[in-house]
Amino acid sequence: MNKIKKIGVLTSGGDAPGMNACIRAVVRTAIFYNIEVVGIRYGYNGLINADFVPLLSHSVANIIQRGGTILKTARSMEFKTPEGRAKAFQNIKDNKIDALVVIGGDGTFTGANIFSSEYDIPIVGTPGTIDNDLFGTDYTIGYDTAINTVVQAVDKIRDTADSHNRLFFVEVMGRDAGFIALYSGIAVGAEAILIPESKTYINELIQKLEKGIRQNKTSGIIIVAEGDDAGGAFTVAQKVKERFDHYDTRVAILGHIQRGGSPSCFDRVLASRMGYEAINALLAYKRNVMIGIVNQKINYVPFSQAIKHHTDINWEMIRMANILAI
Repeated sequence: MNKIKKIGVLTSGGDAPGMNACIRAVVRTAIFYNIEVVGIRYGYNGLINADFVPLLSHSVANIIQRGGTILKTARSMEFKTPEGRAKAFQNIKDNKIDALVVIGGDGTFTGANIFSSEYDIPIVGTPGTIDNDLFGTDYTIGYDTAINTVVQAVDKIRDTADSHNRLFFVEVMGRDAGFIALYSGIAVGAEAILIPESKTYINELIQKLEKGIRQNKTSGIIIVAEGDDAGGAFTVAQKVKERFDHYDTRVAILGHIQRGGSPSCFDRVLASRMGYEAINALLAYKRNVMIGIVNQKINYVPFSQAIKHHTDINWEMIRMANILAI
């Protein structure tokens, strides 16, 4: 017999388009199984401060299309302490919460992994992060929307680059992983893609730009992940400009527009499926796992694996990008 009568759901870390769709799926699937749902506001801080709100079916109406998260999000320093986690668990007990669904990325699952090792509370996670760098799933919630946002922005930048014979260095998010840069760079036909996983050689970049000039290229787009080892778009642009002045050089940093906006159809379906499967996992006595989807099949990934083994970049995609940019 199922002992789970009441669950809490929270979003933590950086927001990602599709988090609301996941919340909606969690709430309505739980209600279908006669499980009460409590929304926890502001992530793990909400657990510590008992910032709880009841969630009914109508509470999540008309949110599937909204970006951000209706539960708000935050990064909690207090939850990293034993005292903070003890307060959180006491609030869980006081409010008779039997299990948690946490939506977030690496930091969220790191916290969940520690919490579950200290206290007997079932936790299932769904991967909500635009970086797409979590092990055990082909895609994370928000990634598809983020790369489409980048593509739409860079397409517009390309128009002005062509009009003025300019070279644009466009910085995208990706402090530790280059998935956004790689996929969006291929999609916009970038002349070069600079990512944290691969060392940047300014000489090679300049040689590539010089070759483009000989082939009558009149403008260019360089996609730079913010964690690129050369120091980001401004630094790379300055180094190139010092030794290569053929183009009028500009820098565009897309910043947090990549996190916002209405989620794509792909992200809405992905988030809905993951939220639905999170409740099914709890009912099937799965504990302390992240819901992943690999080759369209559900994958239960222990938190310890999800946070330890990050997804590797596809080097064949990098090779393809270099070939297609000639």
